[in-house]
Amino acid sequence: MLALGLAACSTPPPAPQPPPRAAVCDRMPPGPASPPQGAIVVDPGIEGDLVAKTRANPPGTTFWLAPGTHLLGGDQFSQVAPKDRDVYLGAPGAIIDGRGLNRYAFVGEARDVTIRFLTVRGFVPPQDQGVVNHDSGDGWVIEHNTVSDNRGAGLMAGAHQQVRGNCLRDNGQYGLNAFQPGNGIVGLVVEGNEITGNNTEDWETRNPGCGCTGGAKFWSVNGADIRSNWIHDNRGPGLWADTNNNDFLIEDNLIENNDGPAVFYETSYNLILRNNLLRRNTLVEGREVARSGDHFPIGTVYLSESGGEPRVPARTDKIEITGNRFEENWSGITAWENADRFCNSPANTSTDSCTLLVPDTARCTQPGIATQPLYSDCRWRTQRVEIHDNTFGFDPAVAGCLPGFGGRMAVLSNYGTYPDWSPYRAEVVQDAIVHDQQITWRDNRYVGPWTFVLGSVDHSVGVVEWQADPYRQDQGSTFTTDETVQPC
Repeated sequence: MLALGLAACSTPPPAPQPPPRAAVCDRMPPGPASPPQGAIVVDPGIEGDLVAKTRANPPGTTFWLAPGTHLLGGDQFSQVAPKDRDVYLGAPGAIIDGRGLNRYAFVGEARDVTIRFLTVRGFVPPQDQGVVNHDSGDGWVIEHNTVSDNRGAGLMAGAHQQVRGNCLRDNGQYGLNAFQPGNGIVGLVVEGNEITGNNTEDWETRNPGCGCTGGAKFWSVNGADIRSNWIHDNRGPGLWADTNNNDFLIEDNLIENNDGPAVFYETSYNLILRNNLLRRNTLVEGREVARSGDHFPIGTVYLSESGGEPRVPARTDKIEITGNRFEENWSGITAWENADRFCNSPANTSTDSCTLLVPDTARCTQPGIATQPLYSDCRWRTQRVEIHDNTFGFDPAVAGCLPGFGGRMAVLSNYGTYPDWSPYRAEVVQDAIVHDQQITWRDNRYVGPWTFVLGSVDHSVGVVEWQADPYRQDQGSTFTTDETVQPC
């Protein structure tokens, strides 16, 4: 469990703390110094030796990469295509270098491949593609590797993949991009990794609105355990689940210093977010939005058209956010639902996707969408959210002393306007998200000057109104001022 203590500024500085247990980038355990019995030895002095020996040997072969820099060949598609159950082990100092030429390191749809103790660097996949497990093979075990300084994503993911104890650092787009065509990924484990410095190519600036940046991105993943990672200093969100993800458990992580939200859960279902330390996130994006004059309350945890849904099987039937500590972030939790974004709407940026309740996009149109069940089921709804037993600390100076922007909790929507056949126009969704969709804060501890946004972006209230009828939020919660914080 991460230590979540908050030291008062008036006390002597605390003794230096040990690095997080997922601080693996600079202390990666070494691989085997000699080849295991029966392993095929791969010679770094022979260009393409790993490619050739993989091709020549049967499934289930173990390959030991000797110390040194291994090159795959002189073509952009020189790459390793494992067979089922192949194992790749790096000796101390074993590096696979794409040298800015090769697109991918490990490709194909082989099952149950294991990759351990390697450094993989210098590969140049296109946007949204990855270097290791490029084709999202199932059952891969990727442990104790350094995957860094590549373009695109360091890793892709398949079903039942285990990603443990890796350093995913300074890749051009993502550290991890979890997407698999078809039915999507199930049973993904991401544990004990350090995911840092990713999106070096700043994709949102290069392609505004692409939604394609951050430490890790998840698409249509059904069941993910994301635990005990150190996710920090990424450009964009730390963790971003986008479009029809379900059944996520995010626990015991340290998520800090990311430009965007620590956790962005978008058009997805059924999440447990517990016992994490979220620190100094969203400061860069929050200040940029504030200085542009936009009052939208960007959250450090940002729920966008996401909620609990009992009809979608998972370990929980809600979004539960509990036991977390928020320190020195731009803001708190934003529960948002875009009134104009629904299945078959031109405003749906998840192009051609429908909800998990209505797989046929064409059904979400008039006249059927105006009545139940399609009226509800054609929307990704921010609903069934319980936020309890968390500690929220806010320091206006850390957020840049921009009054009215940082330090906010929010539950809101926009005034529906589009398209003209939408049954959700006007204040329909604004009223529903505040009063009818079971979004509840309770039994939390607040430190610092918090404000609360209700219904629309221009409706901010204080603690008294937030807790009073008709909202009755944060029953059982406490609100205190941090005497050590200097006013702006």
